[in-house]
Amino acid sequence: MNLQGIYPFNIYAAFISPNPLTSFAPYSYYPRIHSSSFVGPFSSIIGAVTIDENVFIAPNVSIRADEGYPFYIGKNTNLQDGVILHGLKDERVKVQNKLYSIFIGNGVSCAHGSTIHGPCYIEDNCFIGFNSIVFNAHLKEGVYVSSNSVVTNGVTIPKNSFVPPGASIDSQEKANALKPVPPDKEAFAQEVKRVNEEFPPSYSLLLGLRRCSCGLACDEIRKPLP
Repeated sequence: MNLQGIYPFNIYAAFISPNPLTSFAPYSYYPRIHSSSFVGPFSSIIGAVTIDENVFIAPNVSIRADEGYPFYIGKNTNLQDGVILHGLKDERVKVQNKLYSIFIGNGVSCAHGSTIHGPCYIEDNCFIGFNSIVFNAHLKEGVYVSSNSVVTNGVTIPKNSFVPPGASIDSQEKANALKPVPPDKEAFAQEVKRVNEEFPPSYSLLLGLRRCSCGLACDEIRKPLP
């Protein structure tokens, strides 16, 4: 504490903690986060969460494996600002003979404000749009969920399907009737993924968490905006 009675505060801090002990989670698990991934300020990661390589966790993300667990987040995936991950107790999906509350594959983009609630399995290269909800569902590879949509009720969304804006996909009949992802939406999802893959090393360098490995001089990196 300084002379003015003000405590120093780390504006870049995230809350990373084991889960509390309860009757449905009787063991305490600490998150496992790969050193190449980045966790943004004011984000929370609690409990049995595994985060693989080069994952970007933006500011104000909540990953809370205190009821349903464990969670897995694959390589090169991004969870953007305000994303929420939570799961129901005792409700899990099976992936490669292991049980998970939430399993998110490689190269997945979860856009601002989206909610992923377990039990949930999201395969590689999916896109979850702004303010959308995926709960109790299985998204096959390459699914595009548009903004303000809901996918739920135990449905499986076929590979490369397009969920339209504002849609409610709550039956397998609706899921099977979905059309393929339009080329412009596929290109948009790929660009979002590409942009966010650059953020973990760049933010780590900006905040002094990693030495420069990009080949550029620090003065060049830190040029003022035009």
